[in-house]
Amino acid sequence: FSSFSYLTLHQRIHTGEKPYQCNQCDKDFSRKYSLVQHQKTHTGEKPHRCNQCDKVFSQRIHLKTHMRTHTGEKPYQCNLCDKFFSWNDNLKRHQMTHTGEKRHQCNQCDKAFSWKSDLTKHQRTHTGEKP
Repeated sequence: FSSFSYLTLHQRIHTGEKPYQCNQCDKDFSRKYSLVQHQKTHTGEKPHRCNQCDKVFSQRIHLKTHMRTHTGEKPYQCNLCDKFFSWNDNLKRHQMTHTGEKRHQCNQCDKAFSWKSDLTKHQRTHTGEKP
């Protein structure tokens, strides 16, 4: 590491140390910068505006991620096939089609699902609840 402070930040990944606490919601952070960015969620400050649709964001990284809806950029590639995805969550969801992992079990029948949201939808078949 180029400096002791970078080493300290890196070590927090392993130790789980989060010395910076939000005084609004008690959420903890390993970096002061992350705390400052988080605190904008409480103030409502949203200084980052999309120049395509005028949507505003509290953090620059959220604007950057949002821009993929306009550009079609897909930086996340499945390492098991040739598919690309705009968001990491979509990649993770897709990868479960390869592994067959189904962690969410219905307590009324034998069906299991990869995602809790799919289980929730399925459970409506038992309750008759409409979406």
